[in-house]
Formats: sequence, structure tokens, C-alpha cells
Amino acid sequence: MNKKLKFNDLTTSRSSQFGSKNDDERLLSTTSKYFDITNDSSRKSERKRRVHVKIKCEETEDTSHLIDKQIKYEDSQNEKDRDVKEAVKEIGDKWMPLNWETILENIKEMRKNKTAPVDKMGCHKCADPKASAKVTRYQLLTALMLSSQTKDQVTHAAMQKLISYGCTPETIVGTPDDVLGKLIYPVGFWKTKVKYIKKTSQILIDKYDGDIPKTLKELQLLPGVGPKMAHICMQIAWDEVSGIGVDTHVHRICNRLGWVKKPTKTPEETRMALEEWLPKNLWSNLNYFLVGFGQEICLPRFPKCEECLNKDICPFSKKDRTRKKTIL
Repeated sequence: MNKKLKFNDLTTSRSSQFGSKNDDERLLSTTSKYFDITNDSSRKSERKRRVHVKIKCEETEDTSHLIDKQIKYEDSQNEKDRDVKEAVKEIGDKWMPLNWETILENIKEMRKNKTAPVDKMGCHKCADPKASAKVTRYQLLTALMLSSQTKDQVTHAAMQKLISYGCTPETIVGTPDDVLGKLIYPVGFWKTKVKYIKKTSQILIDKYDGDIPKTLKELQLLPGVGPKMAHICMQIAWDEVSGIGVDTHVHRICNRLGWVKKPTKTPEETRMALEEWLPKNLWSNLNYFLVGFGQEICLPRFPKCEECLNKDICPFSKKDRTRKKTIL
């Protein structure tokens, strides 16, 4: 059933729909929670204030200084345990090993009593004190040739027999090989040394009137004469420092002390490495000091590190003590 709507009930006059002017004024003057600015600001002021919550934190002890101290301690320990190759200092562009002056002074102190075999029976002590200067030089060269891979005691004994027999170039050239062999036995490689000594003696007669060459280059051209012998011969025979004499003792000790920038495999490599940094005024006595030190303290096997004045600063001694502690 349809119901008709009465439009009169739904419609209103324009004036009642939009309101009159008086109505507008009345509406604006009416208090409203949405439009009244005063009420709005008061409402805002009535809002709850934000309260800052204070959070209490437990105070912790500042341990940064302890950490720094521990780091410094560990760094110092690492520095002390560095390998020979790293324990160095730079002076300008010149590499020099750490504490080398102190180490050398300590070695001199240990050698001051001159109790090593080299002190009384080294090559410089093998010549006949009554011989002429020319013959003395020849005998010094011969002793050096015999000393290769031979102890000083054995070399000295062989030279005493040669001097008693007659140790001049002319006498040695005229001596049969078997007789000369018996005279120098038991020096190392005595058979080979017999040939070298006789050939060298003949060259000295032919080219140098029985004397020895005056230059390093000429000395090294002689049969059986290497760089070590030549440098030492220039010093003890001609009183001229041409280089450092490096034998097995010097080679071993310099590698143990870290006196070479990197480990060397041969005495000649060690010599070149030493001459790069060691002051030249110390070259002449280095062989003498280190050989005696190697014969008494820094032995090839079972070195006496506990008796050495350098035990606290020697890289090899530190490693040796660490190894023994590990074994124990």
C-alpha cells in the first residue's frame, strides 16, 4: 500500500532552512565546545602535563685505563719477543740492529782475559817470530789456508811442524806431496790443501819473488784462497783493513744476534750484510772478538747462554729459553 508523503512536512521555508540574520548572530554568540576559542585554550591548559621519568642507572667503574694498561703490556711483550729480523732500528736510511753497541761492549768484556784458543793459537800467532818480514807474510798466508774448517789448535800444531821442516815457498815446492801431507795432517781436507799450498807457493815464486800479493784481488786469485782468508791476510800481513773476515764463528754469531738484516746462508753473505752498517773502524777487531766468543760462550752446539752477558737482549737466547720452558 502506497503512502503518499506530505511535502509540506518535509519542506521548510528558505528563511527557516538557512536561518535569519538574527539567528546567525545568535549562533555565533552561542557557546560551543568546537568554535569557542576561549574554551578550547582552557581545555588545552587542562591537559595533563608530560612528566619526565628519571631512570636510575647503576654507576659502573671506569676500566678504560685498565684496558689501556693491558694493551700497553701486551705490546711491550710482543716487542720483546720479536724475531731477530724485526728487532731493528732505523737511523736515517741506514739499517742497524737493536742494542748492537751494548752487545759488542759485553762481548769485549767477556773476551778481556784472552783465554780462547784464538788468543794463543790463531793464525796471527802461527808465524816464526825469527823469520824475515817476507817469510812471515808467507807463513801467515799458509796458516790461513790450513785453518779452513780446522780448529786453531790443529792449525797451530801443523804450522809448528812446517816451520821446523822449513816453511818457505822454495822449500814447500820441493817437498813431495806425501811428506807435506804428513806434516799438515790432521787439518781438515789435508789432501786438497797439499795441492793448493804447492800451487800457491809456485805462483808466489814466479810472480811475486816469493812474497805474497799486496791487493785483495790478487790474493783471491791464488788457489785455495777465499774472501775470508784474503781479508784477514790483508790485515795481519799488510796491516790494511780491506773488509771483515767472516768465518763460521762470525757467520753463526751474527745470525744469532740479528746483526744481519735478514738471515744469511753463507759467510760471504754475512760479510756483505755486516759491512753495510757496521762502522769501518770496528772491522779490524770484529773477527778476533767474535771468534774467541764463539769458541768459549756462543758455541755451535749447546751455547752457554746463561753465562753470557747478553742473555737478556740476545734474540737467540730468548728463543732458546722459551724453547726449554716449553719442553719442561
